[in-house]
Amino acid sequence: MVLLKYIFYLRCDEKLLEDSLCQRVIVTPDGNITKPLDPDSALQSRDALAKTVYSRLFDWIVDKINNSIGQDPDAISIIGVLDIYGFESFKVNSFEQLCINMTNEKLQQHFNQHVFKMEQEEYTRDEIDWSYVEFVDNQDVLDLIEKKPGGIIALLDEACMFPKSTHETFAQKMYQTYKSHKRFSKPKLARTAFTINHYAGDVTYQADYFLDKNKDYVVAEHQALLNSSRCSFVANLFPPLPEESSKQSKFSSIGTRFKQQLQALMETLSTTEPHYIRCVKPNTVLKPGIFENDNVLNQLRCGGVLEAIRISCAGYPTKRTFDEFIDRFGVLAPELVDSSDEKTACAAICDKMGLKG
Repeated sequence: MVLLKYIFYLRCDEKLLEDSLCQRVIVTPDGNITKPLDPDSALQSRDALAKTVYSRLFDWIVDKINNSIGQDPDAISIIGVLDIYGFESFKVNSFEQLCINMTNEKLQQHFNQHVFKMEQEEYTRDEIDWSYVEFVDNQDVLDLIEKKPGGIIALLDEACMFPKSTHETFAQKMYQTYKSHKRFSKPKLARTAFTINHYAGDVTYQADYFLDKNKDYVVAEHQALLNSSRCSFVANLFPPLPEESSKQSKFSSIGTRFKQQLQALMETLSTTEPHYIRCVKPNTVLKPGIFENDNVLNQLRCGGVLEAIRISCAGYPTKRTFDEFIDRFGVLAPELVDSSDEKTACAAICDKMGLKG
């Protein structure tokens, strides 16, 4: 039944499909060796084929959407909207949640740099008398996850390279490597679970499927099968690979690719002038008219909002240029506005109203 579905949807050769699922060709200096797969390996081959087709289709849809937007490549300015929910912590947290929470750590760091560091540096330049507001720096969490070498993703990639690695051996390697890391801990009696102390709080992950979800093999037999499809759409999704790449399966890490895409996003964000809109979920039951005080307060703390408010209160949250100030408040001292330059006029207005400092 499965073979019939593949043949119908992918319009591929029946014998070639069967061989790609049940055999592997091993390339050696003396020639190619065809090795039959055991039932478990054949099932993994089937899942890998489905995963590959899904991935290529997803990329195709994203490209179509991006091309249809029609952004002007010569535009001087752009407006981008980045919509993200926030940290995730469920009863069972797997590889996907680690990637999502790593993204949130990166965006929180970006928020910290712009709202905390830059704001306080401006107060120093303006010689404002204020007390430095301490805030949590989450660089150590990011290093724990993404640093190369030594981070969790690098450790995961290394485990994926070894055929005998299991989720248990990967977990044991983490326990040994990060046993003294203040952001990493091992839950009691855990065999594969581990906890990361994120900026927004602790999240416990189960490493059971980390290896499977991180692997993204481009199987040479699958590539050849789909490239030869009688459906031009499917064949175009799998263009021929360079000669050296087509002879064997190549391992590609989902985690590393995600990290690279995230870095590209952060580089784009660093060239923009950011504005933040913090959305707060009023309750956990998703019903109107219910406001959970503790839950809302926790979201504000996790998002760094309370620190941002303290920093704004320490300085001047509203900023105006001299001409804007005169336009708004010149009516308080019209006799001073026309008789002096803008800066002197602004100082005179403040003096007249008894404002000091």
